[in-house]
Amino acid sequence: GRVEVYHDGKWGTICDDQWDDRDAEVVCRQLGLSGNPKALSWAHYGQGSGPILLDEVECSGNELSLDQCKKSDWGEQNCDHIEDAGVSCDPFTGLLCMAPIRAARCGGREKAAEGTVRLAGGRSPSEGRVEVYYNGDWGTVCDDGWTDLSAQVVCRQL
Repeated sequence: GRVEVYHDGKWGTICDDQWDDRDAEVVCRQLGLSGNPKALSWAHYGQGSGPILLDEVECSGNELSLDQCKKSDWGEQNCDHIEDAGVSCDPFTGLLCMAPIRAARCGGREKAAEGTVRLAGGRSPSEGRVEVYYNGDWGTVCDDGWTDLSAQVVCRQL
């Protein structure tokens, strides 16, 4: 829907200048929604009314709230409501991918090429914990900064 923020006792919209999927990711996180965040521009969900409170929002995608993102000062903007920013937080909560694991057993020990990825511990071959083969062992991947784009890369690698 259209993104509106509450500041200094009033609700207002956000201008879509610089608005992208990294900003949408932060909005979805702030709302407690998971899925595939998508930024929408040009009042995709209709024009708001009242003040336009933010402009030039530029999140890295790792922030916990819009307040932590680089942005104009509150109320400082050069927009009309036709530029109200929107976000879709797709309700699907994870990516599923299908592929064989490219590893073989050799002398009782699993061998794989450096950097090979696999999914482990899932209910099916298409889901699970991401593991990477490195220096002769399988290791896990830290989720700091992990996004659906990261998952898409893993799915393509499988």
